[in-house]
Amino acid sequence: MHSRFHKQHSFSPKRDNEKMGTNAYQNFVAIPNDGTDVWEIDPRHLKFENKVASGSYGDLYKGTYCSQEVAIKVLKPERLNTDLQKEFAQEVFIMRKVRHKNVVQFLGACTQPPNLCIITEFMSGGSVYDYLHKQKGVFRLPSLLKVAIDVSKGMNYLHQNNIIHRDLKAANLLMDENELPYEYLTPLQAAVGVVQKNLRPTIPKHTNPKLAELLESCWQQDPALRPDFSEIIEILQQIAKEVGDDGEDRRKEKSSGGFLSALRRGHH
Repeated sequence: MHSRFHKQHSFSPKRDNEKMGTNAYQNFVAIPNDGTDVWEIDPRHLKFENKVASGSYGDLYKGTYCSQEVAIKVLKPERLNTDLQKEFAQEVFIMRKVRHKNVVQFLGACTQPPNLCIITEFMSGGSVYDYLHKQKGVFRLPSLLKVAIDVSKGMNYLHQNNIIHRDLKAANLLMDENELPYEYLTPLQAAVGVVQKNLRPTIPKHTNPKLAELLESCWQQDPALRPDFSEIIEILQQIAKEVGDDGEDRRKEKSSGGFLSALRRGHH
């Protein structure tokens, strides 16, 4: 259910400012503050369900918070140290400022050691990686282009706000029930193989030529030669227009699934 505002009376700046106790000459409206962080979550309000994933420093659970489904990332108490706490603080600092429909929504955090956790909206569709490799799913070309456009919009938003993702990969692209991708912010480093060994994915021979050209331009060794995400969005939208809703045949789509996983050395 969506809420919307209904116009019920005309707004008089002078009258309403006097009523609200605000200065008509202020550049902003003063919002009351009760001294608490709105994103600080009481762990007693969290209900944990099944574990979704596990890593060296934390576990990811599906759960509920105030009756809504959420994802709960819990840092392992036995791994806590000063560096990890700083990393946690930085992640919360960044995520609480992010507001975009293609970036997983931060809901809050528990910041009292040893119970450190980050709570975000739950993506019921899982990751793009799981869809392709575990469920053996296939994206038709129009759907694949929509995925790429949504990812590019999320990344463009992050870059416009001076946020560098550093770990953009299929496992960090999460989907809702409509299979739309969301960026999941993590502090992980970029893959060493790509940076140090110049590894690149193999482009299947049936890939749309303009899409193949875009892919190769995006992984140029020199960052100055790569398009930014605003340019990428325009190119993808143009390709999507040309492709239409029908896309390519199923045989060609099946071969394109390997692009996200296969790496080969020295491709430019």
